Amino acid sequence: MAIPVEEAIAALSTFSLEDEQAEVQGAGVLVSSERGATSSPIEYTDVSAYRLSLSEDTKALNQLNGLIQEGKEMASVLYTYRSCVKALPQLPESMKQSQADLYLETYQVLDLEMSRLREIQRWQASAASKLAADMQRFSRPERRINGPTITHLWSMLKLLDVLVQLDHLKNAKASIPNDFSWYKRTFTQVSVQWQDIDSIREELDDLQIFLSTSVEDILQVLIVFAIESLELDFALLFPERHILLRVLPVLVVLATSSEKDMSFWNINTLLSDGGDNERHYLIVNHIGTIRAEHDDFTIRFASSLNQLLLLKSIDGADVDWCKEVKGNMYDMVVEGFQLLSRWTARIWEQCAWKFSHPCKDAIPSESNGTSESFFDYEKVVRYNYNSEERKALVELVSYIKSVGSLMHRCDTLVADALWETIHAEVQDFVQNTLATMLKTTFRKKKDLSRILSDMRTLSADWMANTNKPESYLQSHGGDESKGNFFYPRPVAPTATQTGNSLRASHYSADPLDIMYKGLSDTNSERAVDIVHCLQFLIYEVVSGGNLRKPGGLFGNSGSEIPVNDLKQLETTFYKLGFFLHILDYSATVATLTDLGFLWFREFYLESSRVIQFPIECSLPWMLVDHVLESHNAGLLESVLMPFDIYNDSAQQALAALRQRFLYDEIEAEVDHCFDLFVSKLCEIIFTYYKSWAASELLDASFLFASDNGEKYCVQPMRFTALFKMTRVKLLGRTIDLRRLVSERMNKVFRDNLEFLFDRFESQDLCAVVELEKLVEILKHAHGLLSKDLSIDSFSLMLNEMQENLSLVSFSSRLATQIWSEMQSDFLPNFILCNTTQRFVRSSRVPLVPMQKPSVPYAKPNFYCGTQDLNSAHQSFARLHSGFFGIPHMFSIVRLLGSRSLPWLIRALLDHISNKVTMLEPMITGLQEALPKSIGLLPFDGGVTGCMRVVKENLNWGTKSELKAEVFRGIKEIGSVLYWMGLLDIVLREVDTMHFMQTAPWLGLYPGADGEILHSQDGGDSPIVNLFKSATAAVMSNPGCPNPTSFYTMSKQAEAADLLYKANMNTGNVLEYALAFTNAALDKYCCKWSAAPKTGFIDITTSKDFYRIYSGLQIGHLEDSVKVSSNFEVLGDSVAWGGCTIIYLLGQQLHFELLDFSYQVLNVAEVEAGLLTQAHKNPHVAQGSGSAASTVLTFSMFELINLAVIFFCKGWETLLEAMKKARRLNNHVFSMLKARCPLEDKIACAIKQSGAPLHRVKFENTVSAFETLPQKGA
Repeated sequence: MAIPVEEAIAALSTFSLEDEQAEVQGAGVLVSSERGATSSPIEYTDVSAYRLSLSEDTKALNQLNGLIQEGKEMASVLYTYRSCVKALPQLPESMKQSQADLYLETYQVLDLEMSRLREIQRWQASAASKLAADMQRFSRPERRINGPTITHLWSMLKLLDVLVQLDHLKNAKASIPNDFSWYKRTFTQVSVQWQDIDSIREELDDLQIFLSTSVEDILQVLIVFAIESLELDFALLFPERHILLRVLPVLVVLATSSEKDMSFWNINTLLSDGGDNERHYLIVNHIGTIRAEHDDFTIRFASSLNQLLLLKSIDGADVDWCKEVKGNMYDMVVEGFQLLSRWTARIWEQCAWKFSHPCKDAIPSESNGTSESFFDYEKVVRYNYNSEERKALVELVSYIKSVGSLMHRCDTLVADALWETIHAEVQDFVQNTLATMLKTTFRKKKDLSRILSDMRTLSADWMANTNKPESYLQSHGGDESKGNFFYPRPVAPTATQTGNSLRASHYSADPLDIMYKGLSDTNSERAVDIVHCLQFLIYEVVSGGNLRKPGGLFGNSGSEIPVNDLKQLETTFYKLGFFLHILDYSATVATLTDLGFLWFREFYLESSRVIQFPIECSLPWMLVDHVLESHNAGLLESVLMPFDIYNDSAQQALAALRQRFLYDEIEAEVDHCFDLFVSKLCEIIFTYYKSWAASELLDASFLFASDNGEKYCVQPMRFTALFKMTRVKLLGRTIDLRRLVSERMNKVFRDNLEFLFDRFESQDLCAVVELEKLVEILKHAHGLLSKDLSIDSFSLMLNEMQENLSLVSFSSRLATQIWSEMQSDFLPNFILCNTTQRFVRSSRVPLVPMQKPSVPYAKPNFYCGTQDLNSAHQSFARLHSGFFGIPHMFSIVRLLGSRSLPWLIRALLDHISNKVTMLEPMITGLQEALPKSIGLLPFDGGVTGCMRVVKENLNWGTKSELKAEVFRGIKEIGSVLYWMGLLDIVLREVDTMHFMQTAPWLGLYPGADGEILHSQDGGDSPIVNLFKSATAAVMSNPGCPNPTSFYTMSKQAEAADLLYKANMNTGNVLEYALAFTNAALDKYCCKWSAAPKTGFIDITTSKDFYRIYSGLQIGHLEDSVKVSSNFEVLGDSVAWGGCTIIYLLGQQLHFELLDFSYQVLNVAEVEAGLLTQAHKNPHVAQGSGSAASTVLTFSMFELINLAVIFFCKGWETLLEAMKKARRLNNHVFSMLKARCPLEDKIACAIKQSGAPLHRVKFENTVSAFETLPQKGA
């Protein structure tokens, strides 16, 4: 069934087309179905119907207006004229025979351009003759009542202004005479072949005279009107005032040259600049006053607009209040026009001042050339505006555009109020004021009475006062002396309404029908006819046809009109001049807000001999760039206002100048400027939010301790208005700035991540803390910006940059880089300090120097935003740049996450397996180099004897390179295992934090033995119960619109409960790594841990791994004592690697019993005990002289001598190193027993393929003490 139209309209009216976009641009072209003000035509075709003897004047007025329009087109031709000669080709010497053809082609091209100059010449002659004829006609003594009208005077002044402009343009454009000289030269060459050339030559001579002379044949009578209009501010619009200022000097010169009396013309004040010219013309000196005017006007205009809206929402409002509200609205519109006119005129005058006073100071240091290498246009624009002047100009442009946009948006809203006010003003004047004057002042003056009667006949709306409301009559008591009452009608005072009103008085029709008929017949385009005639009639009444009346038009000097009547006529006279602009509301606003002249630079292009200037010289872009570079939060919202200058200039290029090439140049500059604008704006936005994030993430204690903490604070800036701009009007296009900024910000964030990864790839693994901090700052900046702008999620960007988007991809760019860095630099070149739990870089130069890319360069905003914040965060990063420890492991865990971390763990475990495989032939080589039998070290030889025996048995001198490779392999295995231990510590802390956050929602709590217990006894968890109860409550409510969504959330809560509970029991990374290493050692267990043939421990002939490592260890300890830097190559990782392999092979007890260094320490302990005993009992044999006592005394002194020899040889350093190694080995074994116990435990082994092998029972190694012979056996 079809929906009724009324319901459809009512439904559509509920939709709002408004958005949150702020008004930070000038007015655009609107499409509206409501009635608004319209433009006025030029022609005056219906004046003859008024029977006022103005037909001759109107005909001349139409001719003048036609000439003015043609003259503006001619001025456009001259202003946009560019030399054609520059584009003409030059023939080389080899083609001189084609010179005649080139001349002919050149003549044909230039002849088209010269034809336009001929048209200008003919127009100038006709315009000058028309002006002369009109002034002669108006200067006749007998002409008194029939003109000229005020409109006619304005038209003559405008025509004179066009003549002056054309004359100036013709003389200023050097390309015109240049092209003409070429044209004459080519004419001389090609005219040889022509028959009749006399007429063409005569035309050329006339054109040459036109180009070399100036137009000064101007009528003098207009000077009175020009001076009076300037003195009384009769010109509402600034172009009209500038017309008067341009033509008045010409009129003064003409009047002076004709020896006329100029004593009563007060032109010095009007044309003088005052004492301080620069202060008068520069906007920066007036911006405070302008700012106050803007604020005051916008407040009062908004208040008047609200009153008008309130009035329209009330039915049957009081008539007097309605008149007051609408009259106030009219006054505010007039005041707004005056403000816009005054502000725009200030910009014009400042530009004129700058053009006439180019920059004379030194060229700024940003340029490398000399002052002679710069264009004149740069000296008058680019370097002629300082920072304060640019700021003031941006503010004024913003005020003009914002006020213009404010008035333009309410065009249709205020149209009825304006028309009704104008209608009331005119009707009050013609029906009340003129009626009183006819009865009193002009009763006996027939000529003036006739004029006043004509005014009433012309303008009175008699239909409006046919019926008076009873309420009005009762309130006024029927007193007719207070004037006629007329209905307020929102129509302009037009001739059509007058005709309809007169005709309506002869018909008996409904008054309401007549009113609608008058409204429907309204043609405001004819309002100018009424105003034109009324102004003429008032002018004639007051002046009596005397155009040079002393004291001015309303000076009352010798006038027979009373002062009060004269004042009323004067007020009405000037209001009539404003009516035309009020009725032409939209066109007036467009004219007053047109700032397109700020872009045009044709004169300087001509003088500089260039095609176009760079955009750095363009004033609109200079203003935009100043706003961006100044970082002024107050100006930032006005950054789009200067782009309206491009809109205005493009409109002038197409509509006024009618030159497509100018529009193409503007369009090309706008495209380039807007790209630069978006790029710079995004950079500023990114820098601001990056600095904001870095400032918030800065350590509070650092800020407290800093002497100048304010420099780390970020001043707030307002980007919200720009983020809401989805309809930026630019050259007829609508641009979504929000989308462009979002796209650019997505790219900037990705570029920043790319830079951070590139920077990390050029550094070692210790830089991972700095990387994590910079990524955290970038993520926080993304979060702050995401509140105002729709951009891609940070996780998506991070995955894209890490090349980790695929569902089956478990590695990432960062994980790959970490693994590559560990494989090529960290494991070979870093050594472990077990005491500090840190890896530090070895001071020894690596065997193979690392080839890394250079650190990429980037602006400060790719780090932390500003230089100060960069320095602050760099100070923290330097604290972690010299080592690798727990903080770095936290950073790796947070950066890689649960997706890429397992891949890195598996890569490291595979590295262990590869190293074990690589060590197998090397260990075999060392086993073969061992002697067949190595017994226990003898105690009778002391430490020296023990070390001598070790050197004799471990004759690996030819295997030095092999020993070094084995050491490096064991060191890397130990480094990986310790790295896994650090990772396990970090993961346990992370898991604990995760458990503390999720356990209350899942109903879990830790038990006494560390196990996880459930508090529900088989029931649902608290989060599931919460959602189930909420879903049940919502679904039981019949008013719930969509209960299905709550049911879905309840099911999702159950799924989340299962998922989180399944991930609670996480594994142990170190235990997994030990199991994997044990599986890798299984295939070499028979070679490195051979079972004794006799069933007893093999002490002398064993070549198991523990024996190889024991020999390597004592040799390494001895070398490290001799060369202190030798320890800095291996560190404590060797102990972790060697002891882990020994432990997993079940050789711990064998190693502790038979290790060479342990045996040496035992011998040293015995020697030290004997030495101590000898010192305690020096008199043990002094009392007897037996042989036994002599032997004991000799033995004591022998021991003392041995001790002296022992300490003199420096064994104490080696013994101290052995003790340290034993303590470290015991620590490693205790850690391994705690994490991977082998006795009576069922463990989980890992196959070589990575698959787990469940319930594998590790065989216990037979204790060496149990295999030793027992007492009593």
